Amino acid sequence: MKKTFFYIVSFFVPVMPLLAQKYVATDGSDTNPGTFDQPFGTITKAISVAVPGDTIYVRGGTYALTNTISINASKSGSDSLRYFLFAYVGERPLLDFSASAMGRKGINLSGSYWYIKGFDVKGAGDNGLEINGGSYNIIEFCSFFENRDSGVQLRNGASNNRIINCDSYYNADPPDYGDADGFAPKLEVGTSNYFYGCRAWGNCDDGWDGYLRGANDVTTTLENCWTWGNGYLKNGADPGPQANGNGFKMGGGDNSNSDQLMHHFILKNCLAFGNKVKGFDQNNNVGSMTLLNCTGYNNWEANYRIQRVLNPGQTLTVKNCVSFNGNVQLGNFAVQETNSWRSPFVVTADDFLSLDANLAYAPRQADGSLPKIDFMHLSPASDLIDAGVDLGFPFNGKAPDLGAFESDFITAVETEKFAPAEFRLYQNYPNPFNPVTMIKYEVPKNSRVKISLYDILGQEVMNLGDEEKAAGRYELRFNAQSLPSGIYFYKLDAGNFTQTKKMILMR
Repeated sequence: MKKTFFYIVSFFVPVMPLLAQKYVATDGSDTNPGTFDQPFGTITKAISVAVPGDTIYVRGGTYALTNTISINASKSGSDSLRYFLFAYVGERPLLDFSASAMGRKGINLSGSYWYIKGFDVKGAGDNGLEINGGSYNIIEFCSFFENRDSGVQLRNGASNNRIINCDSYYNADPPDYGDADGFAPKLEVGTSNYFYGCRAWGNCDDGWDGYLRGANDVTTTLENCWTWGNGYLKNGADPGPQANGNGFKMGGGDNSNSDQLMHHFILKNCLAFGNKVKGFDQNNNVGSMTLLNCTGYNNWEANYRIQRVLNPGQTLTVKNCVSFNGNVQLGNFAVQETNSWRSPFVVTADDFLSLDANLAYAPRQADGSLPKIDFMHLSPASDLIDAGVDLGFPFNGKAPDLGAFESDFITAVETEKFAPAEFRLYQNYPNPFNPVTMIKYEVPKNSRVKISLYDILGQEVMNLGDEEKAAGRYELRFNAQSLPSGIYFYKLDAGNFTQTKKMILMR
């Protein structure tokens, strides 16, 4: 009997603005009504009069600020009615806090269900952005740089926040230079925070820091994130040993983690290179850590160092990962599979299209996604291509590649000659996406195959394909330009077989 399953999920649904629009401009005034023609002069004023569902559009230009922009918990939306704080279309506001006092944050977000997009935040006397207890917020396509503590910090129970396609760099905290990270989900941070497509470089402490004090048993997920050159100042100087210089520091606590605190880290398709100390660093975390299709390159002490024994019931999983020009130091408790430092692989410079680290600084694409570069991508002749184990993610060829970047070279069995054992629908990639993603599926025998798209209410919104297919592996390109942001489900039907996956469209 044919069965169809839809899953009830607890996740954000970024809906389009529903109510009023308010405008802010450098030449505006807070005595204005906040319209397009008569904008407010400050974001703070716009926040004070906004209600859930409103959109605050901030025009381009430089806003010289000395006081924190505070979004209090009383200004919280809901899963169906958010607050929107957006850069005006085609413009890029710079929030410059360089004249603010030491210790004064740039943006303090205690509210929940905010969607903030398109800002540059510079020079705050403390964090560029602190999510202080706020949850279910989305921060997209923003940059945080030259702040005097971590560019972005999440603490005080902040949970279920999504940081998408953001950069955090050259953050430093004089005079000791010991705490400024790119992204810091730490201290009393809550669980289920997610980073996608983010970059952190040149921060005096770490790229990501999951150090805990007051929290335990929380999970943070990173996907498609890059970090490099941490542990140094903007001018390249080393401020000393107190500036740690790790790429991804995965947690632990004070006094060598005497409290056995667990920060469960999941890293997928992440890249760490050229950091002063380690690329992927356990610190003293004793929770579970999962590293899938990650790449470490040229980190000074070790590309991977995870050696401390974990708490009972916790696991270290490392699969399909690559290391080049750096040490790998993993405890014998690690669950490993098809990593480049194990037989039969020998990694050389010839395995990569480019080792030019300067390419990582390239500007983002117009939609905020990571730049398309050759750095650390596999070359066509590399034996790391098609060498991985299937982890349930989309891939090209007969098997996944090793490392952070899946190549698109035709290296394996041609699709029409490939005969899988069963029907299979893969998770779309990338996910979340805007507006294009790829859907891959396998057909074991000649069949009529239909791919359908449904909204969160279970209503079919689009037919993505309905035709006879020969046995093989297929991939379709889905452009959701005409659809609003939100959660969707795509379903494969073939005879008595059906399978459903969730996808997230994020504008």
